[in-house]
Amino acid sequence: MSGIKQILNFVFILCIISCNSDSSSDGSSSSGDINEISIIIDDKLWNGDVGDSLRKKLAAPVEGLTQEEPLFTLNQYNENIFDGGLTKGRNIIVIDRDSINSFKFKTNRYCSPQNIFTIKGQTAEELLFLIEIHTDEIVRKIRETEINENQKRNAKTGLVNHGVFEKFGICINVPTSYNFAMNRHDFLWLKKDTPGGNTSILIYRVPATVIEHDKTILNNIIQMRDSIGRKYIHGLEKNTYMITEEAYSPYFFTTSYKNRMLFETRGNWEMENEFMSGPFINYAVRDNVKNDYFIIEGFVYSPSTPKRDLIVELESIIRSAEFL
Repeated sequence: MSGIKQILNFVFILCIISCNSDSSSDGSSSSGDINEISIIIDDKLWNGDVGDSLRKKLAAPVEGLTQEEPLFTLNQYNENIFDGGLTKGRNIIVIDRDSINSFKFKTNRYCSPQNIFTIKGQTAEELLFLIEIHTDEIVRKIRETEINENQKRNAKTGLVNHGVFEKFGICINVPTSYNFAMNRHDFLWLKKDTPGGNTSILIYRVPATVIEHDKTILNNIIQMRDSIGRKYIHGLEKNTYMITEEAYSPYFFTTSYKNRMLFETRGNWEMENEFMSGPFINYAVRDNVKNDYFIIEGFVYSPSTPKRDLIVELESIIRSAEFL
């Protein structure tokens, strides 16, 4: 029996104890930091082409951040340093040599929520092939899980009264750790202090023509958010206001949200005439009934600390929005 198979048997036994025991302090809940993946793989594979491929795909730089941060934090384990606490990890990838090539995905096998991806191949080349064709699925599922986990954690801390958002025709789960920096009939700005700075949520609506008046949708969105920044988001000094950083080209996607057309923009903001900047994520959702767009944006000011998990927290809030 290989070392990996011994680990899996050990994991199974420990999970029966830790996840089904009535004496467990947190029941069958999984644990771990947001955007963390545990990878069970022997050192030789990890230090070779297979490990390089995993790092290239799963620890690639996050889109929309000017300072390089990995998509996920990867923790490698092998049979020599294996820790039984791994059984409660939320995201686990097992890489193993085997006589049959296979890819398996199971959810909540031991605890919940939990994703376990198992990739087996006869050679390093076959493992590389399986990693190549299944990475997008792995990334998509883990990102979805982490968004959901963030939303659960937000709910546990308490949520801002939903009635505040009804004037915009939405219900959204914003943690009570956010306070109102501005609350007007047509514009909301909620802000939370963090150890390294702050995070913010903006909510407003604009006529469809603001975004659709020509075919340069991205430029229209940049002009829209720049006008909002000039009007509402000011610095401490006179004539300072938020704009989209010109030196950093935003990432732009067209997709759907709750069966509505969505323009998603990720980029960097800066403060005109002041040395402040940070990442933002902007959702513009089409409302065909009102012929306008619902805008919800999150942005981060945290100059000396990592921003990846702060952006994921903001995205989890944004993606909790429901239309009334």
